[in-house]
Amino acid sequence: MTETARADDAGPIASEVVPGIGTTLAGITMVAMLVPVRRGVDDPVVLAGMAFSVTAVLAFLARRHGYIKPRIAAPVAAVSSVVVVLLAGYSLNQGVMAPLAVPSIPFSIPIVFVGFVTAGLTAGIGVADYYGIGPGGLKRRSRRTLNLTVVGLAGLIVPQLVMVVLLIPVSPMVGTLSGIERLVATQIISQLGVVIGTTIVVGSFLRMTDHDLSFIDLRWPTLREIGWTVVGLIVLLVTLYAITVLMQSAGVESSEHATAQQAENNPELLLVLVPIAILIIGPFEELLYRNVIQKSLYGVFSRFGAVAVGSVIFAGVHALAYATAGLGAVIASLGTVFGLSIVLGTIYERTRNLFVPALIHGLYNALVFGNLYFVYA
Repeated sequence: MTETARADDAGPIASEVVPGIGTTLAGITMVAMLVPVRRGVDDPVVLAGMAFSVTAVLAFLARRHGYIKPRIAAPVAAVSSVVVVLLAGYSLNQGVMAPLAVPSIPFSIPIVFVGFVTAGLTAGIGVADYYGIGPGGLKRRSRRTLNLTVVGLAGLIVPQLVMVVLLIPVSPMVGTLSGIERLVATQIISQLGVVIGTTIVVGSFLRMTDHDLSFIDLRWPTLREIGWTVVGLIVLLVTLYAITVLMQSAGVESSEHATAQQAENNPELLLVLVPIAILIIGPFEELLYRNVIQKSLYGVFSRFGAVAVGSVIFAGVHALAYATAGLGAVIASLGTVFGLSIVLGTIYERTRNLFVPALIHGLYNALVFGNLYFVYA
């Protein structure tokens, strides 16, 4: 067990708080998965999701009342909840939403999505209980995760605001352009916004946390790290292929990235994005989400925990980019992003050199854009 994954806040009262939270979340998940069943849905996937959610509830209850040791009950609850996440996500992708209308809001809430979210939280509680993490430790980890999620969202919003500011003085000139020229000009200004905006966010973070530039793990790669880059790119592509085949075999539909959708009728735009991917997209996304967010999670999570939580944040901030289809399709695409992020996060954790995941990420995006160009052109 790593230093940050050690048991903390131990005590007879503290030891009951975390499984109590797990029981509550698992119970909410169970109710959420029960709703479509009570409405007549007899899909085996939904029924299995309900069964695994019941398993998580029983595991936590048995652990609280001393029938099963935490070392057994916690993994059962965590694994069962992860299975519910997968089954609920699949159900959403197949159109099983179980919407609930709430009078005070103008839209309905998909109850299965509620179960999807609470199952993910329950899995995290199960892991915390396994490692003996008490309420104080859980609070610290939750606070750090929330704070760094805000940093991630800032990395999404600030570049957009910078892009708007950059567009204001040149918009009359851009407006005179036509077709692909206007798209290319807008994309270049957008990427300038990414460079400036991400630099502002990272610089502000370093200043607020009393870090200097030595916090940035950037150096020229060694021969070993060049090997990591080559192998990492291959692993990333193989991971994408495996996830794609798995989803296609299961009949899962995913949504397109907004950029890919935009380039479908303007494939020349993709040729501009190839060098941008290597020089800007890969380096600046990895700077923020790996070197800042993932590295900052090391202080309260184990290394693998930091990779996993950082990947959840990374996938979450991509939600708007993939919001080109229904909720279930977006979740499928974000699942792919999460899987690829795990690979990049692991490579950064192993090499401790931003150069490696930044180059892998950039080359990966460049290959994707190049492939799309040949498809669309």
